[in-house]
Amino acid sequence: MLGWALVRVAVGYTGLGMEAGLRTIDERMMRQALSLAHVAARLGEVPVGAVVYRGEKVFGAGINLREHAADPTAHAELIAMRQAGRRLGTWRLDECSLAVTLEPCPMCAGAMVNARLGRLIYGCRDPKMGCVDSLFRLCHEERFNHRIFCLEGVDREACGAVLSDFFAQRRAGANPPKPVFDPSLDLLDWQHWLKIRDPGTATHVRQDAGEPAG
Repeated sequence: MLGWALVRVAVGYTGLGMEAGLRTIDERMMRQALSLAHVAARLGEVPVGAVVYRGEKVFGAGINLREHAADPTAHAELIAMRQAGRRLGTWRLDECSLAVTLEPCPMCAGAMVNARLGRLIYGCRDPKMGCVDSLFRLCHEERFNHRIFCLEGVDREACGAVLSDFFAQRRAGANPPKPVFDPSLDLLDWQHWLKIRDPGTATHVRQDAGEPAG
């Protein structure tokens, strides 16, 4: 309950009804992020999904696309934040929340601080690269000029399972072939790209994630 208490204070919600409503939104957004993680797995990418939202509106969504984009920065969180910034017309995401299935790495955690992200919700910890709570606490660092209210453990088991299943299949040789670089890939237009590459899931993901406003 401590995590939810911190979130309630952070956003100025003091009534239990508002807290319950916020939690419902966060859980729904995490389910959308999980849906995206499953798409990444089907494409042969490490399954991580993320959405950026304000209230109940999604402004950015991403999956891990490092292999397809041949881009070491093409993490789900960064793609989602880039989309949100483009749609909102500002790099400041202080009024937004981000839900991601896996604890962010140092690159993504640092980008969230630089984006002045309002809230971070993540599913399972990453003991090897996680820099929100596991190895470092970059989002809570008091020496930075911005700190993020974070909540871990939303749909923890499901978020961990999609990763465990992916790597178990990889060890068994059952995963799709390793993706190859696609020079036509536009990281800010992931829905169009998924429709071309994975037509069986494109409509489902678009409905789950919602059409961003603006």
